[in-house]
Amino acid sequence: MKRLSDVDLMGKRVLVRVDFNVPLAAGAITNDQRIRSSLPTIAHVLDSGAGVVLASHLGRPEEGVFESALSLAPVAARLQSLLGRAVRLERDWKQGLDMRPGDVILLENIRFEIGEKANDPLLSKRLAGLCDVFVMDAFASSHRAHASTLGAGLAAPVSCGGFLLTSELDSLDGVICSPRRPLVAVVGGAKVSTKLEVLESLAAKADHLVLGGGMANTLLLALGYPVGASLAEPELREKVMALTKLTEVFCPHDVVAARGQAAGVPGLFRRTGDVRENELVLDIGPSSARKIAALIGQAGTVLWNGPLGMFELDQFGEATRVAGEAIAESSAFSVAGGGDTIAAIEKYDLAGGLDYISTAGGAFLEYLGGGSLPALSALG
Repeated sequence: MKRLSDVDLMGKRVLVRVDFNVPLAAGAITNDQRIRSSLPTIAHVLDSGAGVVLASHLGRPEEGVFESALSLAPVAARLQSLLGRAVRLERDWKQGLDMRPGDVILLENIRFEIGEKANDPLLSKRLAGLCDVFVMDAFASSHRAHASTLGAGLAAPVSCGGFLLTSELDSLDGVICSPRRPLVAVVGGAKVSTKLEVLESLAAKADHLVLGGGMANTLLLALGYPVGASLAEPELREKVMALTKLTEVFCPHDVVAARGQAAGVPGLFRRTGDVRENELVLDIGPSSARKIAALIGQAGTVLWNGPLGMFELDQFGEATRVAGEAIAESSAFSVAGGGDTIAAIEKYDLAGGLDYISTAGGAFLEYLGGGSLPALSALG
């Protein structure tokens, strides 16, 4: 893959596919981390004497319909503040743009355009026509074969990977290809079925696999323990048992159960095997959480994707907090990713102790599972 640092940008027009899919509340950005993560690439393009056009999606609008609530206008304003220079938001760009070196132009939400998700060749060519160099810097969208992620890259004269994209790949490759041992993978989530390929891939590479959330319930069920009325997938018991043949899969010996999932419902501490029929297992128990922390403390590399329990409610978030703090305090190389993981990192103020936090969700899991990321094929 060609990297941005390998390309001469002086006097060029550079189109950067960024990920500005930020959370909004009443038209205001509530977290600008994805914008900040793109600043090194944008700054490098500008410092190299080029003009930059930025393309991003926001939300899931209907193609061909302008929706003011999903306009990138708030993003343009925030980016202008962060860069300290004017950012021009362009809605009508398909006939070309007037751009000079040093200019910063942000295209309106690319998913307003008909043909974006279908990777329409005409839209791809029009995007490529805006630039001399195409830079893919949206790792979070690299598993999508869209016009702005794949088509424009294939049609542009030169295509390469931006700093955010390449740093994501380098960090994940460090976990997958050459981890410091032992490698501990902490994977949480509601259903095994949504992460089965990832779990199988990690089980073949990791020395220890820790499951959390509903996936831990399926593990307990597969091992013959009752889980009451908990979320679980009994049809996947054999698949989960197969993981235990590949690596050491941690089995909790205590859990936190409840007779409901509301904020005021108290947690009930149960030994594994003592969960009652009307109870829900919503977290790993404190003794098991301490053992997970000890496992992490001995690791050379830690991969974290997903909380260990329903951490949104404090009474069911202790295992996630304990494991997260252990990861942050560990000397191991640590990589974390996924939306719920990032929310947990923010809740427990762990970011400073982690080596790399991925901005991606689906692409993060796709790459870990050995799947293809179509957008990368254009970056030759």
